[in-house]
Amino acid sequence: MKDLKQFNIQFVGLKEGSHLFEYEIDNAFFETYNFDEYNSSSIKVSLDFIKKSTLFELTFTAKGFVEVPCDVTSEFYNQEIDSNLPLVVKFGPEFNDDNEEILILPHEAYEFNVAQFIYEMIVLSVPNKRVHPGVLDGTMESKALNKLKELEIKEKKAVEETDPRWDKLKNLITEKKT
Repeated sequence: MKDLKQFNIQFVGLKEGSHLFEYEIDNAFFETYNFDEYNSSSIKVSLDFIKKSTLFELTFTAKGFVEVPCDVTSEFYNQEIDSNLPLVVKFGPEFNDDNEEILILPHEAYEFNVAQFIYEMIVLSVPNKRVHPGVLDGTMESKALNKLKELEIKEKKAVEETDPRWDKLKNLITEKKT
């Protein structure tokens, strides 16, 4: 985690008001977390940091893409990332990050690292089921899709075949009614 010093925000020297921090995220960032699900990535993260007298309001915004394999075809494609994460930072007797929307820093803190929040925002914005856009609109051709189409179960036409034994029983019921 020593490579994440650029994500430290020293808030002691900042004036009250709005401050903008910008970060370029690529695969080297994810490698520090031992996360290797993305083939490549290019994400711009902007952090709107509003310093008030008793708290901080942070709004993270991420835009870009990560290259991931399609769950259907295993073909790589660029999954768009467009995500926002609001966070309120307050001060208290000890560090507490149990609440996902509020971070409590100890009173003696003079800086904190935002890398974990950026990492979580990006990873959680990628859908669990990753489907190539070409699969969704039907324009993609691949060996995997062709094999799936070949193995697809064709709908059988509903042919009503009845067991002759049941037919005789049904006749008994209708004969009694008449």
